[in-house]
Amino acid sequence: MIRLHHVAQTRSFRVLWMLEELGLPYDLVRHDFFDRGLRDPAYLAMSPAGRVPALEIDGRCLAESGAILQWLAETRGPQLLGSPQERPDWLEWLHYAETVAAHVANLTQQHIMLREDHMRSPTVMRLEAKRLEKTLEGVERRLAGDWLLGSGFSAADIAVSYGAMIGRRFVDPDRLPRVAGWLSRCAARPAFARAADRDGPPQIYLKPFYPPPEAP
Repeated sequence: MIRLHHVAQTRSFRVLWMLEELGLPYDLVRHDFFDRGLRDPAYLAMSPAGRVPALEIDGRCLAESGAILQWLAETRGPQLLGSPQERPDWLEWLHYAETVAAHVANLTQQHIMLREDHMRSPTVMRLEAKRLEKTLEGVERRLAGDWLLGSGFSAADIAVSYGAMIGRRFVDPDRLPRVAGWLSRCAARPAFARAADRDGPPQIYLKPFYPPPEAP
């Protein structure tokens, strides 16, 4: 049995989507982002940082979304690994996803998690928005046709695109037309639609766009 511990609008969506792409049966265990459930000792035994995802599989638990995607592709979905010649590119994109996610996480903290204006840094918000834009420009330049790899859709697209989808809440998507087209193709996949249906009510991003503060 596969069991995914999940919070809506987080990186656990990557794993949810991957499971749907692979057509694997799984149980979905929902958690609340804002209560103390992820700090419970029983959950910390599965995810040391107290975050989602946590995936119970093969008699153990994995708690890093990139590692989970790689493990699922290697053990259950070779069609999502790309060609053998593309292996270095596949791995690079899988880790590039965390570069995107780091800037998204910093912007999420500034715009959403720090709830009082005096706690936020307008300088950090502007700087991180520009860094995220530059990171997504890297995707814009390197898209290999419809997908990140020339051989077609892979787990690399799952890893990078979800951060880019959330990133559009902080960066104007009209400035990245190739990225916008790629994200539309990702969202049009039946497995993505099934995962989106199971994602759950929004908990974190309640606005469509969070603009950076105007420079003084």
